[in-house]
Amino acid sequence: MVVVGTPGRLEAHLRKGSLDLNALRVLVLDEADRMLDMGFQEALETIVAATPRSRQTLLFSATYADAVRPVAERMLRDPVSLSVPETHGRESIHQHFHRVADDAERLPALMRLLRHYRPRSSIVFCNTRQETESVAQALAQGGFSAEALHGERDQRERDRLLIRFAQGSLSILVATDVAARGLDIDALDAVFNYQLARELESHVHRVGRTGRAGEQGTACTLVSERETYRLERLAALLAEPPEFEPLPAGGDETPFQPAMATLEIDAGKQQKIRPGDILGALTRGGDAEGIEGSQVGKIKVTDRAAFVAVEREVARQALAVLNAGKLKGRRCRARLVVDADGR
Repeated sequence: MVVVGTPGRLEAHLRKGSLDLNALRVLVLDEADRMLDMGFQEALETIVAATPRSRQTLLFSATYADAVRPVAERMLRDPVSLSVPETHGRESIHQHFHRVADDAERLPALMRLLRHYRPRSSIVFCNTRQETESVAQALAQGGFSAEALHGERDQRERDRLLIRFAQGSLSILVATDVAARGLDIDALDAVFNYQLARELESHVHRVGRTGRAGEQGTACTLVSERETYRLERLAALLAEPPEFEPLPAGGDETPFQPAMATLEIDAGKQQKIRPGDILGALTRGGDAEGIEGSQVGKIKVTDRAAFVAVEREVARQALAVLNAGKLKGRRCRARLVVDADGR
């Protein structure tokens, strides 16, 4: 049996007596540095105290600050440290630093960078939840496909956003460092740092999300005069002073929309739906004219729903096909998943 949970939720179950860890054999802390420096230390110590001393403890993290080492080592006995060499670096990630006079200039600068690079998929990193909401809303009002991702999103909303992002029907995630931890994103064209990260190791983590698996990536960071001290510390961390560049000159000023659209179907694994069933229904058409297989993108089937990406130009046609036909011999309802502003 495997139990997966946040420290706070696991601690609550231990208090209520609904979780017994006496037979635990392996304890895994993913994103261990964040767990230990985000106020979870007390909860983690409670959890560890409820486990057998003979357990194996594994800690995983992309960054590991010196400040949390003593706390981590109290949970370990004779630990062995394993590190995996980086698989990407300067040759695959192109970093750009841009000066802004004040906070009021950040949003126009970000929009200029987005219009210049026009990434198919990107993350804009902000330092607070409130900023993710305001930036995502401003981008959406400016014609971009953008949504905020932060800790107050419920799991259903979060899952739907990440499915759309992976399927290419949502171009921009505006996220905090905490919300972006653990995201499984295969390909990310660009990262934009709306401000310098408060914890400078997080800057490395942010930038490292692009340019993976042999792909090229772009990372742009906006820096104001008020961030000079943090910039100096970042330069020491990177062992080289950042070189500032002017913002790109105006070019194509039109916002861009993703190439795909996502359709949600009210049936999933519990109804024995498989990706092949959905692809077949879309291409055969039935009572409505089907679309080409090449116009269908990624398909994700969850327990009670399924999500299919189709080229944006044929989204309405694909929606009509699904609503007119059947999956596994039953009528299913499909809808077009849109951004918060209705796009």
